[in-house]
Amino acid sequence: MKPYRSLVIALCVAVIGVLGAQWLAQQDPAAMGRVIVRAAGYDYSASLPAAILLVVLAWLLLGVLVWLLRLPFRAWSRYRKRQGRARLLEGLRALQGGDWRRGERLLAAAGTDREAGAVALAAAVRAADGRGDETAAQQWLQALEARDPGAHAVLQGERLLERGLPVDAINALDVAAAQPLPPRGLVLRARALAMIGRAGEAYGLLGALRQQAALPEPELARLEGELAAQQLHEAADANLLAERWEAMPKPLRAEPAVVAAYATRAAALRWNDAALRHLDHALDAQWDESLVDLYGRLPIGHVDSRRASAQRWLQQHPASPALLLALARLAQQQGQWPQAQEFLHRAIAQGASGDAWEELGHGFAAAGDEAQARRAYANALRVARGEPAEELPGRDLREKIHDLAVVEERDDYGLPRLKP
Repeated sequence: MKPYRSLVIALCVAVIGVLGAQWLAQQDPAAMGRVIVRAAGYDYSASLPAAILLVVLAWLLLGVLVWLLRLPFRAWSRYRKRQGRARLLEGLRALQGGDWRRGERLLAAAGTDREAGAVALAAAVRAADGRGDETAAQQWLQALEARDPGAHAVLQGERLLERGLPVDAINALDVAAAQPLPPRGLVLRARALAMIGRAGEAYGLLGALRQQAALPEPELARLEGELAAQQLHEAADANLLAERWEAMPKPLRAEPAVVAAYATRAAALRWNDAALRHLDHALDAQWDESLVDLYGRLPIGHVDSRRASAQRWLQQHPASPALLLALARLAQQQGQWPQAQEFLHRAIAQGASGDAWEELGHGFAAAGDEAQARRAYANALRVARGEPAEELPGRDLREKIHDLAVVEERDDYGLPRLKP
């Protein structure tokens, strides 16, 4: 497009020159003033408009001469640029197809291109990694660092993170010449910080990640939940735990994984009332099997009030295996093994995991029934391996399930009043 534009401009200037020359021919030179130039003992004179026109024409001629002199160099530069683009495209195509050696050779040749050289060198590093040549990869990395420090930092951080070296990855990303980091670099830095137990700092990068659309929204929400839960686990004291919890948005504080992380850390810090309060509130707002399982397992005391809440939930979720298992654990803590055993049988009938069989084994062992305890523990292992459990001697589980289905009358704890 540029040659045509230059040609149009030249034609317009020529037309203006011709019109100017015709106008000057019709004017009286004596009335328009004269310009005299003296050089090497000679005097050159012309009317003022003619002198101006001559200067303009000389300038145009000089420009055309310079353009003609530069034309071969510009043609050669365009040829090299086309060659570089062709090598880059072919190299990327070879890289995509897994032809590492050919791709690396073409990309290394394209690395001399002024504009696309950084892209070619980064791809050459990946080609060298693909064929397992660390020496070549480091060579291209050094060339890339001199060409584009930001691209080098991101690529090196990604390589180190893939090799399980998060500290080295952070050091590579924090190089001053690479700042500010592009969106991909921020994602890598957040993940590296999380890997070394600095989820609080990683959580602080979420605003920039969301602003720059560094990740798809579902993936960003998943990362936010993971970092939120991890930073709660990492809270060193109750004050920091409360500060991080209150700083989170309300929808995030309703996520089961985040609530579980808060409750677990609060219980570890002996903040039992806060852990119980948030678990109760979360389960009242949104039912979740993993949270109710934690509700029964967490050593936070308040067994009577927890069991009362669990009995209330049982009316709304009578077929919840996690709730039945939680009730069994709470009944066991109250020293009510017969009721705990009945809850465990109901949980197993509803498809509970091997944890229910394990709790059953603990209960039998505490009651002194070693044979039944061994059978229950064996069933826990079978269920964990995906094998069917064996029925315990005595009353058939299918009879228990049948009784649970037909008996309507229940006691104060929600248990059926089974007939002898």
